[in-house]
Formats: sequence, C-alpha cells, structure tokens
Amino acid sequence: MIKIVIAEDQSMLLGALGSLLDLEVDMEVVGKAKNGAEALTLAERYHPDICIMDIEMPVKSGLDAAEQLIEHPCKVIVLTTFARTGYFQRARKAGVDGYLLKDSPSEELASSIRTIMNGRRVYAPELIDMMYDDENPLTERETQVIKLVAEGKNTKEIASELYLTNGTVRNYVSVILDKLEVANRIEAISKLKEKGWLT
Repeated sequence: MIKIVIAEDQSMLLGALGSLLDLEVDMEVVGKAKNGAEALTLAERYHPDICIMDIEMPVKSGLDAAEQLIEHPCKVIVLTTFARTGYFQRARKAGVDGYLLKDSPSEELASSIRTIMNGRRVYAPELIDMMYDDENPLTERETQVIKLVAEGKNTKEIASELYLTNGTVRNYVSVILDKLEVANRIEAISKLKEKGWLT
C-alpha cells in the first residue's frame, strides 16, 4: 500500500484529491495538510511514501517544505497551477520526484505516483518545453549588474564594484530592460526571479 500525505490550502480540492486517491486499491491517504508546515508534521508522524504538495500555501510554501522533506525517505510530487520555469527549476534543485499541473486528467496523478514509486521522475511535458524555449537572454556581465541592482546597490556603487563608469552601468541597465522587455529595474528583478534566472 502506497501511503500518501497531501498538502493543499484549498479545502475542496484537498478533499477531492484525498477521495480520488483513496479509491485506488494500492493507495491510502494517511494525512491532509493545509500548508507546508503541517505537511512536514504529518510526514514525521506517518512516514508516507509520497507527499503531494501545492506550491503557494500559507505559513510555509510547498517548495520550502519540499526542500526540507529531502531529509525524509518519502518522495515528493509538486502539484500546482503554476507552469513557471523558476518554480520548476527550484523544485528540480530540491530533488522533487514529480512536477504536475492541476489541469492534468485525474487518472494521470495515480499513474504518476506508481511511476515515481518505481524510481522514475515525472514532469509535466509543458514544463520541459518551457525549459528549452526559455533561455536567459542576459550576458554574464549584464547578470552581474542586475544581481547588484537586486542587492539594492545604486549606479555609483555598481560602477565602483565592477570597475566601470556610471554611464556604462546605466547603459547596461538600459540594455537589460530592453532584453527582458520590462519598464524598470523592479520589473526586471521580478521577471528574473520568476524565471529562475537570478540565482
């Protein structure tokens, strides 16, 4: 019997997922959590084979919890609405075994759980496509500049740290905004974080 803990902050979806998986003859939902912190507590208590995590939850996100669950022998599936490369890259770094989208057919979840229990990883095909389509357009130097911007440094401080003139730094920032198709530095940082390019 495959023991499962589900973490999902939407009560109706949490109940529906639990009921669906309990219908499978080889699966049992042993715990339901409304956030990542509860999921970790349930994982300690029940030692599940699989933890299914939403990403955006109160108290502790699914990705934060997944990073901590690596210390447990249980496998982790991220089940989310968000097909974002930044989330996907972070999930892969955390070593999750599956990353599935909520709009997938329900029978896909059960078959993915069995595949993962057999030692394989399962990722939504849309995410694999996005990874290849979505390359960071910034050069190494441009990335250095925007990282310093993200740290809160002003043009003068960046110029001093990278041995550039103020004008050159301003030029770099202008090129970065153009390449990312954003209006200002805050939008640039936000986009880079979302895409997982600001590591």
